[in-house]
Amino acid sequence: MKIKFHSTVIMTEEFELMKSFYQNILQQEIEFDFGNCIGFKNGLSLWKLKEEYPITKKLGRTFDKSGNKNLEICFETDDFELVVENFKNYQLQYLHEETEELWGQQTIRFFDPENNLIEIGETIPCFVKRFKNQGMTESEVSQRTSVPLELVNLICSNL
Repeated sequence: MKIKFHSTVIMTEEFELMKSFYQNILQQEIEFDFGNCIGFKNGLSLWKLKEEYPITKKLGRTFDKSGNKNLEICFETDDFELVVENFKNYQLQYLHEETEELWGQQTIRFFDPENNLIEIGETIPCFVKRFKNQGMTESEVSQRTSVPLELVNLICSNL
């Protein structure tokens, strides 16, 4: 028997608003569109529940607008500064603006329209190269970021 992860689903009341947010602001491409359920190519899905669905009959249609405090939806980019600059065109509710994590990755966190926490961060190669370009040795980059030295060497060999 083999079980394979398929997707993360956000059940939403504000389906069109959430669809627009993930499509337009976070630039996610729709892979499947079933009308009241869409699946993005990244594995995230949005689902507007109908009364006749078994899950709705068990859970009801009450949605907690305070978001899920135990969930963060993470995205990464090699164009962190450009993405952050682009977000200034939208009125987002930030948990925090640009910050550097303890391991050196630049991140920004904000909430989607239903208060689910979204993180945008640099990819590992992005922040490894940033530290290398600042003059650190591969060993120093590995120590600073906790990225294994072999991976740091591989990433830096492409500079």
